[in-house]
Amino acid sequence: MTLVLDGVKKKYSRFELDCSMQVESGTVTGLIGRNGAGKSTTFKSVLSLVKPDAGTITINGTEAHKLTNKEKEDIGVVLAETGFSGYLTVKDVSAMMAAMYSRFDKKEFAKKCEHFRIPMNQKIKEFSTGMKAKLKVLAALSHEAKLLVLDEPTAGLDVVARDEILDMLREYMENEENSILISSHISTDLEGLCDDIYLIDDGKIVLHEETNVLLDEYGVLKVTEEQYAKLDKGYILCSKKEPHGYSCLTNQKQFYQENYPDVVIEKGDIDSVIGLMITDKRGGR
Repeated sequence: MTLVLDGVKKKYSRFELDCSMQVESGTVTGLIGRNGAGKSTTFKSVLSLVKPDAGTITINGTEAHKLTNKEKEDIGVVLAETGFSGYLTVKDVSAMMAAMYSRFDKKEFAKKCEHFRIPMNQKIKEFSTGMKAKLKVLAALSHEAKLLVLDEPTAGLDVVARDEILDMLREYMENEENSILISSHISTDLEGLCDDIYLIDDGKIVLHEETNVLLDEYGVLKVTEEQYAKLDKGYILCSKKEPHGYSCLTNQKQFYQENYPDVVIEKGDIDSVIGLMITDKRGGR
């Protein structure tokens, strides 16, 4: 299932989103950036919880705000700040999901809950953080959705709970027609799951790269001021002044390894890309 955002804009008093991106069928796309960069506004725009001021959002070629209720069943959602009422039991959630989604399978949902040690008759307010997170993901997966929109699905979880959720998502992606748009502050989760990554800062996409390219070909040069002055900056994406000199992000690590053997070059990853590429503005949303 494909998702395309083309020139989507949403203006607030101190922040403006201006975003274009796409999620291809059969892929997992990560949206990264610090708090306030525009991730939540992007997700809410995709789900028609926020009405953009300009631009288009299409899901399988249909504008998102024109989707029928039947078509909306193809989207599974986990939002960071929302969840089920703590006064419900999982059995209540199951009944609610069955009423909302024609393809919801109560028996399979109960089976999955048992597998992940989620009690059906206990009130959700008594659940651990990990149990609540797993329940939200299981619910999103329970109605044969073809697109998952997941905003921080592993936030606040221990390693074991995070791995269980990531395994669920990998199993979901065994169907090549399925797609995921996901955000997370845990870079290693995205590095092991996503096919490509978008970096958003101050409401704008500032980088789009395939994950394997980012991990294999990007690097961070640690140079003195003297080395920086002599450095060929043709493949430097950005630089940051440091006490030792400069940190420089490149997408051509091999070029500098071959031509500057005395320069320290660290492996590129999501954290280094965020740390070097984002601006220092405030007031985002």
